[in-house]
Amino acid sequence: MLSEYRRLLPWFRKYLWMYVPGVLCLIVTDAGQLYIPRITKSVVDLISAESVDLHRILILVSAMVAIAVFIAAGRFGWRYFISGTSRRIESGLREQLFGHLLKLHPGFFENRKTGDTMARFTNDMNAIRMACGMAIVSLVDGIFMATFILIVLFVNYPALAGWIIIPLPLLVFLVIGMGRLVGNRSKRVQAGFSSLSAVVQETLSGIRVFKTLSREQYAVDKFSEANDEYMARTMSLVRVWGFFFPLINFLAGCTTLLLLWFGGLNVIKGDMSAGDFAALMSYLALLVWPMMGAGFTINWLERGAASLSRIGELLDAEPEIVRVQVSGESAAEMSAKPSGDIEFRGLCFGWPDGQENVLENISFTIPEGATVGIFGRTGSGKSSLVNLVPRLYDPPAGTVFIGGRDIRTFELQKLREAVGLVAQDSFLFSETIRENIGFAVAGVSEARILEAAEFSTIDRDLKEFPFGLDTLVGERGHSLSGGQKQRIAISRAYLTDPEILIFDDCLSAVDAETEAGILSQFVSKRKGKTSIIISNRTSTLASADFIIVLEDGRITARGPHEELIASDGFYRSIYKLQQVEYAG
Repeated sequence: MLSEYRRLLPWFRKYLWMYVPGVLCLIVTDAGQLYIPRITKSVVDLISAESVDLHRILILVSAMVAIAVFIAAGRFGWRYFISGTSRRIESGLREQLFGHLLKLHPGFFENRKTGDTMARFTNDMNAIRMACGMAIVSLVDGIFMATFILIVLFVNYPALAGWIIIPLPLLVFLVIGMGRLVGNRSKRVQAGFSSLSAVVQETLSGIRVFKTLSREQYAVDKFSEANDEYMARTMSLVRVWGFFFPLINFLAGCTTLLLLWFGGLNVIKGDMSAGDFAALMSYLALLVWPMMGAGFTINWLERGAASLSRIGELLDAEPEIVRVQVSGESAAEMSAKPSGDIEFRGLCFGWPDGQENVLENISFTIPEGATVGIFGRTGSGKSSLVNLVPRLYDPPAGTVFIGGRDIRTFELQKLREAVGLVAQDSFLFSETIRENIGFAVAGVSEARILEAAEFSTIDRDLKEFPFGLDTLVGERGHSLSGGQKQRIAISRAYLTDPEILIFDDCLSAVDAETEAGILSQFVSKRKGKTSIIISNRTSTLASADFIIVLEDGRITARGPHEELIASDGFYRSIYKLQQVEYAG
């Protein structure tokens, strides 16, 4: 269990300056609580005396009040330092995890459920916070108070203490045995919460599908199944605690019973004063908390360890796409911005879990400033090919070059700043149209946003929106048509003014007139910069300098539009078919 906490050592070292005063405040608080029974002893002895000294009693009561204020100040101190530090660690670890996830390649997230990842940002982080805060409090509290109380008992009442602590060894064995039970069940509870979160996230993301197909009951049944499983796992853990804490209270009651019997006999015999008996009763009451605190400590530490293990799974995932170092290169070469011809040399590419290559022996060159079209059936490898250019997926070494330099040797940020990619499935944030267009450029001017809107022709639709550019698009842009979402995404990419702009079939949802308007803007405003257009419409690619035809991951034809429709082949057959469809 404790091995998992090595991951937090840098955070503990960073905030040691807060933990130390926090622990000191905690010890001061405990010392004040432990001193009160001594005052209680004196007060009871004074009251039971034949002549009551009210002045002395008033002084002792005033001291008790002063100590209570002292305890309150110490309690505020440890809450500020220890609990505050645990929240700082939680916040810092969450930021570290988020930053790390942004470095991972897209394929990592394709194999994980979003709801599970979200659960690690919420529920698991809460468990880690409790382990870094209240677990330390209960541990220090328990050790200090239990040690002091036992010393007082054995120094002042050795014979009586031997009887009173008889139940304590049983408690030690109970706490040790509870650790494994709690740890295993905590891991199952955390995993169950992740599964439940994943079901909710997937259901809400696909709510339109459920409603369109009238499958709401299926969603309810799936949620109920995950919810019942989570409840069953939680109840398994609760049953352990339901047995543990009553047993602790029973053992605490046994110590009180032993004190009443043996201590009462001593008072009757005159071997112990009434004040001593009252003080011992107070100490035993204080000893109950360390006994219960041991259980809390085990619980929080086990839950924290289980959560740290789950967080560690994400933090230990290494970014697969990193810059390849080149020996002897200068600082200028390291930070150079990609520019020049794009060249594919014998590219073969396949997915890690696939048996066959998606792309096979791809070789061609896109001159700087040229516009190239890529044509092919669905699944022919078009998107896979262009996703390699900004290294969303990593090409093999020595297969993709920009300006004669392997793209793997460019700084990743510089490479992606130079490449603008607009996917067919255009993602929009739940913000305004203005914020979605200007997302990629901080502090962008109104004029530039309007220019980008004009480039994609979305400016024609602004008058139809209730608040123009300030219209909220809703979750994932649900209030917009498919074509409108694509055009906003095109505006967003254009605003970055990339050296290489890639349209990955992002004109599929717009009509022919709108497409022609966007392509005309392409010609007039992208002169001297490289552009790649993927489309299944031959009319979209007609203005390209040349076209690459992909079939089953291989290049089967290349050349200008006029040349391809003049020769037999797949491109010509689709061109004729589309001409008939348009004519109809």
